[in-house]
Amino acid sequence: MIKVERNTIEFLVNGGRALFSDPVTRVGGEKTSYYVPTYEALKGILASVYWKPTLIWIIDAVRVMNVIQTASEGIRTKNYDGGNDLSIYTYLKDVCYQVRAHFVWNENRPELIDDRNEHKHHNIARRMIERGGRRDVFLGARECQGQVEPCVFGEGQGAYDNVSELSLGYMFHGFTYADEAVSDAEKGHMSVRFHHVVMKKGIIEFPHPEEIPDKDRRILHKMAIKPFGGDLENFWGIKEFDLEDVDQ
Repeated sequence: MIKVERNTIEFLVNGGRALFSDPVTRVGGEKTSYYVPTYEALKGILASVYWKPTLIWIIDAVRVMNVIQTASEGIRTKNYDGGNDLSIYTYLKDVCYQVRAHFVWNENRPELIDDRNEHKHHNIARRMIERGGRRDVFLGARECQGQVEPCVFGEGQGAYDNVSELSLGYMFHGFTYADEAVSDAEKGHMSVRFHHVVMKKGIIEFPHPEEIPDKDRRILHKMAIKPFGGDLENFWGIKEFDLEDVDQ
């Protein structure tokens, strides 16, 4: 049973194609999508809808609404020497997902403590979902545009509602950036997380980042935290303003 936090938001995201690329397939320059979106991809979609450094989005669950289909396309890519090469990208086709998420405060940002107004951020996020997001939404890759709209998680007919359990293997979960790190070992670094994914009746419940065990985490490199001063800028580099007044 998915715990519903009081600042939970629910939305539907869909598009003609998606590419949640498996890092194993990218070594040779070609890309193949996972069968379902990753935690990090859904977090990125939500960041395009609404994001502030004050908060961290936590993806609770995703529901797969359409049948999983793939299609391969030949993509002409640039080489390092300036020439071109032909690569095969395998996309998901006609995707549609219901997503449930909530936010927590970024404890690594004590300078933004005055911006921790749960009611304000929750209301703005809901309004941005109704408007389709603040920025363009991409489903794993720039050539895969998507649309978001409000929904009630669990409503409607899903393609896998009658499939009791489907294992999707060991998948990339997400990145832990320096300013989101909780453990002392990961602070000041960028790290990566993996997990075993199981879909039950069309729903994947994601473990929260801090719930991923150490054996499924790897530190990649050192990473400094970008400071935000008193004259705060938002995600788009614009000086901060009262979003509650603007978004009425």
